[in-house]
This record gives sequence, structure tokens and C-alpha cells, in this order.
Amino acid sequence: MHALPDQEEPLGLRCTAVQGPVVKPIEDVIVQALGAAAALPRIVPGPINADQVDAMVRAVEASLEVRRRYQFFVWSQSNLQALLPHQLAICGAYARQRRELEFEAFNSVSVPPDLLVSLTDGRSALMQQLQGRWIDARCKPCAVSVESLQGQALQATRVDLLAAGFVELLVHGVSRPQRPTEIESFFILSSHDRVATQPQRLMMELLMPYLHGTWLRVQSVERDINESPRPMGARLPQGSAVTEREREILSWLREGMSNQQIGEQLGISALTVKNHVQKILRKLGAANRAQAVARAMSMNLLGRFNAESGREGR
Repeated sequence: MHALPDQEEPLGLRCTAVQGPVVKPIEDVIVQALGAAAALPRIVPGPINADQVDAMVRAVEASLEVRRRYQFFVWSQSNLQALLPHQLAICGAYARQRRELEFEAFNSVSVPPDLLVSLTDGRSALMQQLQGRWIDARCKPCAVSVESLQGQALQATRVDLLAAGFVELLVHGVSRPQRPTEIESFFILSSHDRVATQPQRLMMELLMPYLHGTWLRVQSVERDINESPRPMGARLPQGSAVTEREREILSWLREGMSNQQIGEQLGISALTVKNHVQKILRKLGAANRAQAVARAMSMNLLGRFNAESGREGR
């Protein structure tokens, strides 16, 4: 429904995307932020303030250094988090070979596996309806109430989202100029029991060119790395010493689980989990859990590791 046609010419952007080292000047971003804020309905006092503008500048500057998936994860949990608080981020980009949007999930809280499948399948009823809602909103940031999701096919998904604590989904993306149904990238942000404010919708709009450009750059770099043959005799990374059980624990750490919660999932004590975590930190040279997850992602130790089944996903 929302696939981009296969063509040879470079993709045109509705927004100014990051393409290499050149981006929209930071001063222009600030002017745009203040001008857009003045034009907004005053739903809340002061849609954007000086601290937020400073944080936006830092986020834009930091995005230029993001090349890998793990760097995107760290960026989204630090610079982006200050402007767009979220516990779940679904990021999608058009894949030319498959001729459809491909999605990945970044979450700092536990999300049921079946729900993650719906959120990362571009053809699912949920994703199709969210894309349709965004198009109907004239491709502007759209806050979709979970209760408003329509259709019998989404009944179970509504229940799963609400049970997981997600009451609203903030969606935005980029489509080809004058062709709103031809989506190039699409993003969903959500947090437990939290709805998006008008300033956050404004931030989503202002940051979209950089979010779009950063995610497309990550996809391009990761694709090039995966397609590059490993040199003969290349040494395995330090993380290759991580065991299957430690990889499984890393996958739960990525879900934001505590030692007690991981222990309940694996049928072991919280102390045993703590010992595993300490070993993981030493093996990966990480100072904390978030850094360990980021480094594991950079080494492809997790891949699309399914924490529920303990197997590599597709």
C-alpha cells in the first residue's frame, strides 16, 4: 500500500535530510524552531524554550557522528531522549530490494514478543493503519491513541499495547515530494502511560530531517559492512567469548529488565544473573549495562536475537 516504486534516480526528500557532512545550518534550525513555535496553537505555555533549543542543537550535532546501529541506540537514549522522551522506538526505512519498509525496534522496557512482531512488520494491520493515519494527517506528526485503533484485526494488538503500558503512539516520517503514499522512512515513539505534548510534536517535526538522514545512513553503513567479506585469517572480536547464556541475558538487558526479572524468565536467581552481568561487562570492557548492550550490538552479538525463544530471528 505504501511502498516506494523501484527507480534509479536518487530519492527526493520532503525534508532536508543529512547526506554526508553537510546539514542545514544550526542557526537555521533555531530560527525554524522559534518561528514554528510562534505559529502553534498555545495548547501549553511556551511550546519551546532556550534549553530545548540548545538540546536540539546538541542532538543535531551528535547525529553527524552516528554510523552504526549501536551508535544510533546510544544517540536515541541520550541526545534524542532529552527532546523526545520514549521507551520504545520503531524505526523504518524503505528497502529497495524488498520494495517495502523494513522496521527495527529499540526499547528500554520489556515488550511482549508478539507485539514486537506487529510493530516491526510493515505489512501488519497495525503498521498499515498507522501509516494511513499519518498520511491522513497530511504527513505531520500524529499522536495515535491506542484506544482509537480500528478493526477486528487490531483487537488483540490493542489489548497487548495497553497491557504493555502504551496508551499512545507518536508517528512521523518522510515521503517523496508530492507523493505522500510513497514513504521513505517512518518512526514510532511511545512511553508507558504517557501522551505526546504539543512541544514534543513540534520537536518531532523539527528533528525529522536529521532522524531520517541518520537512520538511512545507519542502514547504508550496516548494509555495506554486512556485505563486505571477512579477510582471511581475521581474528574474531573480543565479544566472541560471550556465551549463549550471556547473549540471552544481554537480550533481556536490552529489554530493560532487572536482575530479578531476568532470573524469573530464565529460572535462575537474581544473584546468578548479577554474576553473569559482571562477566559480560568484563568481556566487553563496558562500564555499565547500557554500554554493554551498545557494544554487543556493535559486534553483532545480538543480531535479531529473540529473547523469548533464545534463537536468532530472521
